[in-house]
Order: sequence, then C-alpha cells, then structure tokens
Amino acid sequence: MGAVGLQFSTIELKLEGPMTTDTLSRVFAALADPTRRDMVARLSERDATVSQLAEPYRMTLQAVYKHLRVLEDAGLVSRPHGPQPRPVRLEAQAFDLMDTWIERHRRRVEQRYRRLDAVLAEMNGDEPHEHDQGDGHRSRPGGADHPDDS
Repeated sequence: MGAVGLQFSTIELKLEGPMTTDTLSRVFAALADPTRRDMVARLSERDATVSQLAEPYRMTLQAVYKHLRVLEDAGLVSRPHGPQPRPVRLEAQAFDLMDTWIERHRRRVEQRYRRLDAVLAEMNGDEPHEHDQGDGHRSRPGGADHPDDS
C-alpha cells in the first residue's frame, strides 16, 4: 500500500512512516484521559478560552493548562499567539490521521470476515451471505437482537 500524505501542523506525515506511529501514539495517549476527551468533545461544539474549558472541572488552571499542553503536543488543539484570552481550537488534521489509520485496519478486518464467510458458506454448501449494512460494514446475523448491539 502506498503512503498517503497529510499536512499535520508544520510537518508532512507519511502514513507508513515512523513519525505517524509516534503522532498516533501521542493522539491516542492524549485521548486516553477522560478529562481530555471531555475537553475535545466540548471543543467540537465551539472554541473556548482556557477559563471556559476549566469551568466544569474541580482542578486548578495550572492542571487545565497541563491537559491542554498534552492535547497541543498531540496536535489535537491549538491556541493562536496573541493577548489573553485566546481561544482553544480543535484541529481536524489529527482526526483525519486517526480516521485514515482506523479505516485502513477496519478494511483489512472486513476483508478477513468476508473471506471467512466465503469459506464457511463453501463448507456448508451455501452461497456466501454478506451481512452488509450497505455502508461497507458487516453486522452480525440477527442484528439488533444481539446483546452487544444495544
């Protein structure tokens, strides 16, 4: 598979290179914290100042700045230079990078499931039954009746 280039901050990343792994690791590590995930969710609605972001949390502004620094280092948020208060903005490029990585692996897994379906159908003497929802993603036979689908 050829490398796909994405502009991320000021560096060009190749999806097959070691820099991407480091960037993805930072992004996923940053999102591993529930407070930072909540900040990202709130910023997906609108930009906010650090004080606005800090409002719902029982932590010091210094702690909020530390969380923001992790998000900034991962490329998930940015703050423009200039006088205070500066808005914190969500950066879509990090999500594009994650989407590309996730979708590449999702496609590989889906291909494996399709091959397995074909083998099982051949073993049973049936035609392969695709459990495709029309969006390229498989569903389990029985759909919403499965306990994991609730």
